[in-house]
Amino acid sequence: MTTTFGQKSTTDEVLAGHDLTGKRVLVTGVSAGLGVETARALAAHGASVVGAARDLDKARAATAGIPNLELVQLDLADLASVRAAADALVKDGRKFDLVIANAGVMACPMGHTKDGFETQFGTNHLGHFVFVNRIAGLIKDNGGRLVNLSSAGHRFADVDLDDPNFEHTPYSEFVAYGRSKTANILFAVEFDRRHKARGVRATAVHPGGIQTELGRHMTPEMMQAMMDNVAKSLPAGASFDWKTIPQGAATSVWAGVVAPAEAVGGHYCEDCHVAEVVEGGPDLMIRGGVRAYALDADRAKALWAKSEALVRETF
Repeated sequence: MTTTFGQKSTTDEVLAGHDLTGKRVLVTGVSAGLGVETARALAAHGASVVGAARDLDKARAATAGIPNLELVQLDLADLASVRAAADALVKDGRKFDLVIANAGVMACPMGHTKDGFETQFGTNHLGHFVFVNRIAGLIKDNGGRLVNLSSAGHRFADVDLDDPNFEHTPYSEFVAYGRSKTANILFAVEFDRRHKARGVRATAVHPGGIQTELGRHMTPEMMQAMMDNVAKSLPAGASFDWKTIPQGAATSVWAGVVAPAEAVGGHYCEDCHVAEVVEGGPDLMIRGGVRAYALDADRAKALWAKSEALVRETF
């Protein structure tokens, strides 16, 4: 009998009956929110977890009590840190069954990473692009997976390959966030294409609306404007309910462990299922599904090439 999971499913419900003993998983962003819950749930079901975080003291406090967990320092906004973390893992040599690129920032003021990239694109996409590609050989053949956390926020904007750092475009917190979240999906699409011949698949997921530290840069006015947009996009009489953190992390573990690899590879998932493709351009009124531009194979290849040029590294 096949169990159907949905919007309200939790991590433990999704993983019920799955023994992950002997599995090794890497999760970025384990100092708060979804990253901590993802690590907890996987470890509770037997997996050995490597948690990556910028602030190790914060991560240690947040993950205290999680068994089979080791921590590594990783600042996605600093490519020297990214490369050092990846190189240490490669030197260690132990393989991963699953990598979950969970860390990220959202709707922050205009700023730049240590390497000069716009903060959200540089952290959410380029940091993970370099880190994951440098450890790609550690993802096990014939069953390994990559899960990139994206967002319904990808509907705010497609990537801008001509002006990724807003040098010629007026900065908008949510446009920048949308660009980075679209990039997370496109990265999964191209990574999947490049690695599926060796049995490694990649997917992107939307965790849902959850109140975590991700929204720490949002003012009350920004939060209200976002909620007003959400309310306008709902069917008449419907209301928006925040997910709990265990519900928000459920799609990550579902896509990484439970769903058939061939079903999720190269796709975008939400509420523990593969999302419907919605044609058209950026649209704040679209709630469910994935915009077609975020799964465009040619766009994914172009972003990969642009990303290599920006970070001055070829994968």
